[in-house]
Amino acid sequence: MRAIRVEEAVGNILCHDITKIVPGEFKGTAFKKGHIVTKGDIPELLKLGKEHIYVWEFKKGFVHENEAGLRIARAIRGLGLILTAPNEGKVNLVAATDGMCMIDEDCLLKINMIEEIVVATRSNKRPVKKGEVIAGVRVVPLVIDERKIKLVEDIGYEPNIISVKPFNFCKVGIITTGSEVYHGRIQDKFGPVVTAKAEAYGCKVIEQIIVPDDVELIARAANTLINHGADLILTTGGMSVDPDDVTPSGIKKAGAKIISYGAPVLPGSMFMVAYLGKVPVLGLPGCVMYNRVTVFDLILPQVLAGEAIDRSMIVRLGMGGLCLKCEVCHYPACSFGTGA
Repeated sequence: MRAIRVEEAVGNILCHDITKIVPGEFKGTAFKKGHIVTKGDIPELLKLGKEHIYVWEFKKGFVHENEAGLRIARAIRGLGLILTAPNEGKVNLVAATDGMCMIDEDCLLKINMIEEIVVATRSNKRPVKKGEVIAGVRVVPLVIDERKIKLVEDIGYEPNIISVKPFNFCKVGIITTGSEVYHGRIQDKFGPVVTAKAEAYGCKVIEQIIVPDDVELIARAANTLINHGADLILTTGGMSVDPDDVTPSGIKKAGAKIISYGAPVLPGSMFMVAYLGKVPVLGLPGCVMYNRVTVFDLILPQVLAGEAIDRSMIVRLGMGGLCLKCEVCHYPACSFGTGA
């Protein structure tokens, strides 16, 4: 840095804050460190008693923090994101729509391994709302070697390092199993719970079929829902290890491929994922009926964002898969399921 006359400072970058004091009215920062001096700033700086100021001496091959922040943000921005204007070098990536926050964790690691580069994000694979900040980027110094920015831009050739995938509208079919519900001995309380969760994502429940614990009838119900246009099938009941809980067998009998039966998540360990053709079938354990957040809340938004669920995705839920059942639930702004 070097001292320079104010009149000669246009286009240079301040190395320090400049304070303004108006007795009884104002005391604060008039010009912040990193500010690029303009012609219009000169009269105000002189009024503040600044005939000389300290500025960064620009060197070829270096870029200002504001330009660096924008270039990094543009390099990592995927679908469903908009950028804010730089503020003291920081640029935010904001969700342009409701959807699923998706992050290429390997690329993010490569970028943050570049010295003086900072990219901080939300947790991966989390539902987010339009207008929420998904990531913030900046560089550490006021000016940075442009070669480091180009390294980020090279990594940024990978598409959608950070993105928000919008949720798809799904027509949902529900199969409720259990002889006690089928014969009217007890009222079904499961259906309204899962209906509310599906509708919260803009989906529509087109039909609910109640059947006893019978493999053939469960299989028939699944195919009926497919024929009626269901894009997603949810089964409630019959997911435990009791001999008469035969929902997984019924779904398999319908021709579905079971991807996973059981998940390293509490609550929600007796969870099933299957595919009947291209239609996902989620077998919901009983805890979904009475726990505010379960494995269902981790997988449903991924399905609605068009993610194909495989066994490895389910297994990875174990890291962070223990819900702490906080007195005040803050999901999805918590650790539950963050290993996914």
